[in-house]
Amino acid sequence: MSLRISSLDRTNSVYSKYLLQTENGTLKLNKNAILQEERYDGKYLLRTSDDTLSGEDVALGYKQLVDVENAFRTLKTVLELRPMHHRKEGRIRPHILLCWLALLLVRIAEVRTRISWSKIRSELDRLHLGHFSYDKSDIYKTTQLTAKQKEIYTELGVKPPPTFLNIQINT
Repeated sequence: MSLRISSLDRTNSVYSKYLLQTENGTLKLNKNAILQEERYDGKYLLRTSDDTLSGEDVALGYKQLVDVENAFRTLKTVLELRPMHHRKEGRIRPHILLCWLALLLVRIAEVRTRISWSKIRSELDRLHLGHFSYDKSDIYKTTQLTAKQKEIYTELGVKPPPTFLNIQINT
């Protein structure tokens, strides 16, 4: 396969080092550069200022950093943790604790179901409660559970809501 362009964008080193441009403008793969880079496939280069740490400890610390960053991203996006307008520590601490507990529940749900929280939430958001009134009676009924919803409830060890939540006969 060859492409014809007027000039190779040398400013984008991500792909330009793997391409060669012939005199007539055709691009070709630089097989030597590709072979040299294959040596580093699946490897990471990590640097630390602490000489007492082993390579494994540095790698574990980096992985934990990524996990913490993902947790903060979840707190800010999925759980919508926003700047607090609390002034007293007695209100700030419980707020953060509730957000942390919510994050913990999200992670437990993701691990147990092997599904992302956004997909779990999207699926469970399809479950609705209907309120039906007739004469002097009120009936509250949930929509029928999908197979996926049943699976999520089962994997989480949570009892699904009953089909009929409440039937009231008003006299």
